[in-house]
Amino acid sequence: MRRWLLGLILLAIIGGTGVALIYFGFLRANYPSSSTYPVRGIDVSHHQGTIDWETLASERFSFVFIKATEGVDYVDPEFIGNWAAAKQNGNVVGAYHFFLTCRPGLEQAEHFIRTAPLEAPSLPPVIDLEYVGYCDRTPKREEVIQEIQACVDRLNDHYGRAPILYVTQDFYSEYIINRFSECPLWIRDIVGKPQLPDGRDWTFWQFANRGHAKGIDGFVDLNVFHGDNTAFGSLIDGSRD
Repeated sequence: MRRWLLGLILLAIIGGTGVALIYFGFLRANYPSSSTYPVRGIDVSHHQGTIDWETLASERFSFVFIKATEGVDYVDPEFIGNWAAAKQNGNVVGAYHFFLTCRPGLEQAEHFIRTAPLEAPSLPPVIDLEYVGYCDRTPKREEVIQEIQACVDRLNDHYGRAPILYVTQDFYSEYIINRFSECPLWIRDIVGKPQLPDGRDWTFWQFANRGHAKGIDGFVDLNVFHGDNTAFGSLIDGSRD
């Protein structure tokens, strides 16, 4: 279906029904073109089950982000296998940590460090920042910001690079805006191209949460890098001083 027609349909039903159709993958008005964003990739966790990495290689993704940890004690059961298999099949990999706003940031960073290898080449570590999570309390805003900073600083110190921050638009506006300028941004926006309120640029864009890829049963998140292959290459950690 032509994009302009799909856009008209989206405008006609842009209320709750329209958003729901986008979320569940029935409407795909925001899919970025491969000519504009040639560097494309996915992010995976145990939710994708057992991945056929040899088959997935035919998709020619440029990168794979893999869930490693969550909070202060959870390790994704598929992380070790996914990390090894993804690298064996030629993928550029990066690990991510699901941050809990009610747990100390330094403890979360140390948990991630114990799990995610410091290996080259790879992408910078990622802190996944969302409103969801198993928290028994809601900390004050400044406390959350302080704990994120502690996590950022420790990961930067260990991996030699500032971590990427994965955020939704709402979370960015409440906690990240005008802060953490050293960290690249990975924005989740399944409705349209990311436009941050302070005009800050983004590095990765998760544009779909119900994509498909050969070698993966069910849905997978789809992403693009904001730049060409040369810029992407400069983000990959080829060596560490």
